Amino acid sequence: MSTIFNVDATRSLFLVIDLQARLAPVIDNFSGVLNCALQLSHASQIHNVPTLITEQHKKGLGETHQQIQNALPKAEYINKTFFSACEEPHFLEILQSYARSEIIVIGTEAHVCVLQTCLDLLQNGFNVIIAADAVGSRNKEHVRIALDQLRQAGAIISCAETIIFQWTKNAATPTFKEILPIVK
Repeated sequence: MSTIFNVDATRSLFLVIDLQARLAPVIDNFSGVLNCALQLSHASQIHNVPTLITEQHKKGLGETHQQIQNALPKAEYINKTFFSACEEPHFLEILQSYARSEIIVIGTEAHVCVLQTCLDLLQNGFNVIIAADAVGSRNKEHVRIALDQLRQAGAIISCAETIIFQWTKNAATPTFKEILPIVK
């Protein structure tokens, strides 16, 4: 696994971890996290990047935020109780069935479910790219600590716009014209 590469839409899978409605009010800067998550969601649809969405303890935390659901109509949902999605039965099989080596990760909480899932993804040989501006926790210091730990473990820490422009590659295309309103 190399940590030096240019993100490519044809190798990417978009993983949205627990961006759930009932958790939103307690997440630091949730509106900023949601905005970046929506930018990536819209761009992933334009680039035909497959999406998996996890929902932690759905009965208690509710469904995925409605705006994310609306932006990702083709997403596959996975209910979970483990903090690491990789511990859920069949999650890794589902992920591997997409034959994508780059997992673009967003969600909450950075220091719990995002961290544990990403560490397990790295251990399973995936390239993990985290959009730092699209992950959150109740405490912003917990986000920083989790991102530092993930960087040390081999994940690439990026941001929504960087990933979107890496997926897009070229400004002289019809695709770029579709992307431009997302990043303006």
